[in-house]
Amino acid sequence: MQGLPVQTSTVALAPVPQSSEYVATIKSRRSATLQPQVSGQLTQIHARSGDHVKAGQTLMEIDPRQQQATVESQRATERQKKALSDYDTVEVERHRKLFEAGVSSRESYDQSRQAYENAKADYESAVELRKTQEQLLAYYTVRAPFDGVVGDIPVHMGDYVSPSTALTTVDENKDLEAYIYVPTERSGELRQGLEVELMDNSGKLLEKTRIDFLSPQVDSMLQGILVKASVHSTPEILRNAQMVKARIIWSTKPMAVVPVLAVVRQGGQSFVYVAQQANGHFAAHQTPVTLGDTVGNSYSVISGLNAGDRVIVSGTQFLVNNMPVIPMGG
Repeated sequence: MQGLPVQTSTVALAPVPQSSEYVATIKSRRSATLQPQVSGQLTQIHARSGDHVKAGQTLMEIDPRQQQATVESQRATERQKKALSDYDTVEVERHRKLFEAGVSSRESYDQSRQAYENAKADYESAVELRKTQEQLLAYYTVRAPFDGVVGDIPVHMGDYVSPSTALTTVDENKDLEAYIYVPTERSGELRQGLEVELMDNSGKLLEKTRIDFLSPQVDSMLQGILVKASVHSTPEILRNAQMVKARIIWSTKPMAVVPVLAVVRQGGQSFVYVAQQANGHFAAHQTPVTLGDTVGNSYSVISGLNAGDRVIVSGTQFLVNNMPVIPMGG
């Protein structure tokens, strides 16, 4: 029987990463949930979800009228205390001169000094209380804590808010980290510097990074160990709170690799055809293989092949076991 001309490829050893795949959550090192420090009715919302804001930019306003009235009342009290303090300052000086001239008694002078000290203390207390009330007034304006992007805004104008109300979030889409929980059975293999590949749901590589943090304790809820890896992609690629795939590469070892075109699947089993020589002729020998991860356009082979084997990469759909072939190339 005349042999079928086929293209072959010689099996070689190539470095193949030994890896595991997990789900990772992208988190920003700078992410804030904004809650008011005072209670009141929300009167203005100046930002929208997705807005890029600057540090200190006004995002929302809470009705400040009651606090403004308190501030004005305190300012009036402060002016009153100042007037009394100014009067007692003049009086103590007048009594000092009269006492030194021998016109008034020490008791009268001491009383004026006591009145002066009391008025001075009252005035200073009023000044500090006024400053405190003015600082509280500033809390009725909600500002961005840093440059970032505004998240969801679940509140509306007219809502009554309190310190327990979540107004919105501000996220800085830089200084990102990938949070990965690794099962405890792999804890002995974890170390800083292990390479991590971040991929989208379709398997597209988004970024290569490395583990730079290992939690010293196990998360009791997930029974996993938290590891972190720095992320440097732009916000168009990765964002805060995004879920991605993370492949941790434990090690790299040489393994046999075969082109994807050489692999045939039948009944859930993977095979390749190896061109084997006997009595001066070649035949296609069907060989079951256990495949590992893909490496470029090739499969790594866990078992079934050895370096130097010639696998057939063309016309595999026409081959049957022990069929004569004429190898070409490879």
